[in-house]
Amino acid sequence: MIFIYNDYGGTHTTSLAAALHLQILKPPSTPLTKEEILAVPFFNKLTKKDFGKLIFHGKDRDGHLVYTLGRKSQKLVVPSLIDFGLLLFEHFQVGERIIFSNTSPTVPISMSLGGFFSRGLKIDSIGVPFLVMGAKKCIHNIYELVENTKQTALTPTQEKIIVLENHQYQK
Repeated sequence: MIFIYNDYGGTHTTSLAAALHLQILKPPSTPLTKEEILAVPFFNKLTKKDFGKLIFHGKDRDGHLVYTLGRKSQKLVVPSLIDFGLLLFEHFQVGERIIFSNTSPTVPISMSLGGFFSRGLKIDSIGVPFLVMGAKKCIHNIYELVENTKQTALTPTQEKIIVLENHQYQK
């Protein structure tokens, strides 16, 4: 299977989701520290040039590939990738299931503000504290989203591509 966690920027909630999926971060039974959050691979590291790129985070314990994607405001990115995936399945006998899981519903306002200041305006002194506050606020929802994504992926179905919008995790 191929897991692709996606949202607007692809560097905050998606990176946290990938880290939880890959067990880089443990289930959030205790509050995350600022250091743990900022040590997450790709967290607050991607730039505008990374929009639309699939970022590989690693293989999970079952050997499934985990990627993230910053799709900006483009609603056509995921549908285009779905069509491309279907083309691969049809013409090249690709055997992997692809799961697109949208992490956007988990984004609290503090994380949006932090991303704007840190990534948009390059003012980390203002943005990073907001990002840390936002990550602490939404980590439980992201954990539940990741667990649901993995469970959905394992549920028997004929579908080769699964798209999870995850509206139930809206803050």
